[in-house]
Amino acid sequence: MNSQLNENTSDEVLIEKALSGDKSALEFLIIKNQDWIFNVALTFVGDTNEAADLTQEVLIKVITKLENFKQNSSFRTWMYRIIKNHFLNMKRGKHEVNPPTFEQFGHGLDQLPDESLSDYSFEVEEKLLVKEAKISCMKGMLLCLDREQRLIYIIGELFEFPDSVGSEIMEISKENFRVKLHRAKKQLYNFMNHKCGLLNKSNPCRCHRKTAGFIKIGYVDPVELSFQKDVISEINEVIDKKVEAYSNEVLPDYLKLYQEHPFLKCPDKLESIRKLLSTKSIKETFNL
Repeated sequence: MNSQLNENTSDEVLIEKALSGDKSALEFLIIKNQDWIFNVALTFVGDTNEAADLTQEVLIKVITKLENFKQNSSFRTWMYRIIKNHFLNMKRGKHEVNPPTFEQFGHGLDQLPDESLSDYSFEVEEKLLVKEAKISCMKGMLLCLDREQRLIYIIGELFEFPDSVGSEIMEISKENFRVKLHRAKKQLYNFMNHKCGLLNKSNPCRCHRKTAGFIKIGYVDPVELSFQKDVISEINEVIDKKVEAYSNEVLPDYLKLYQEHPFLKCPDKLESIRKLLSTKSIKETFNL
């Protein structure tokens, strides 16, 4: 890979070099943005395998459309608009075939029996299993939002894009973006405040009591721990914080819980990059 390129090389420079036939610049552009796409996809669909497939689908679209990037916005904003169009129009994933309402999701939690993990034998530490159950459950809650709400929440709340950028990505007005974000937050956080015991201790639902049940129904894999594998950091450590202070309008402590979720490395990075660069469309676009 070109020794003159590093993690501080701007996207615009990488794009210019890539379009000039520099394969290393194209590889570096993919590496630089792949983990971001993967983590947005993972939060959107709640499944690591589906998220990996989505990442590759989006990357192919981004790379093959690269010559259309006119620098009227930042590259990441342009890339997220491609993500938005792909995610909102793609075929429904396995967790979206019959997406639950918040009422149905809460009923499912109520029906799941409280059990002690000490009654079972697993090779993985109990605290890791409970953490996996917590993350899985919280990502499942997001699936109760419709696709547009979910993506607006991920962009505007979880990754804290300002409304000026969020509205550009979603191709709606800033006011409309704020209204839709407010509604998504209100639905999600109000549900958590009435059902989840992570912050509201008066609620009966506790992750450690439901973990065994999550394992039995396949929501938690006690071997793979999908949401804790190849962790780069927590989400709150990689985002650019908004300038404005948090609003106390809608339970910001629940946002903190989501931003403590792991930010994961996209699986099979080098293999996927080589696969991308070997495709006919990529070779033709960049004269590789």
